[in-house]
Amino acid sequence: MRGIHDLGGMYGFGPIVRETDEPVFHAEWQATSFAVLMAAGSLLPDFTADAYRHSVERMAPAHYLSVHYYERMLTGITTLLVEQGVLDQADLETRAGGAFPLALPVAAAPLADLPPQSDARFRVGQRVRVRDYHPQGHTRAPGFCRGKTGTILHVAPKFAFPDTAAHGGARRDEHTYHVEFTARELWGTDSIDTVVVDLWDSYLEGSAP
Repeated sequence: MRGIHDLGGMYGFGPIVRETDEPVFHAEWQATSFAVLMAAGSLLPDFTADAYRHSVERMAPAHYLSVHYYERMLTGITTLLVEQGVLDQADLETRAGGAFPLALPVAAAPLADLPPQSDARFRVGQRVRVRDYHPQGHTRAPGFCRGKTGTILHVAPKFAFPDTAAHGGARRDEHTYHVEFTARELWGTDSIDTVVVDLWDSYLEGSAP
């Protein structure tokens, strides 16, 4: 999905402000949120990292942008706990003393039709194009590089395909690639900078040299 989380390449958010000697947690509740996430594998019957990522992606845009990183974490993992029947939302809100906003529901048809690619189809130095596709569910292909052409820098081992892993599909392992894009290709600028994106095989198609 191309949600509010997919901010790569967007302007107007200002510089990233770094806090000197920033602690890992600024408050005890943040440490608790992280601990619950780490325990998710034993708490949830159907937990994957991709399902968790998608639960955060499904937050209402205004909510997502207005809260701290660890509140997004808390919202995401709590959403999965309610959706998978571990927590009851009414009981949760009683304990919280009021409304406890969760992420929006999963789309009715979250997956795009991307045929499995069990073998590495591309090689180092090859030009590839990122498919310009728009699934309603989770994907790890950033919006800013869809439809863009880059060059394979490295062929990595197989990893679980995130689109299906997020939505309870059968395990599907595919090779990933480090793909380099020029700033001109992505942003239309004259900068000499490049961006390297890790992309699964199914996200790519061959491109003319």
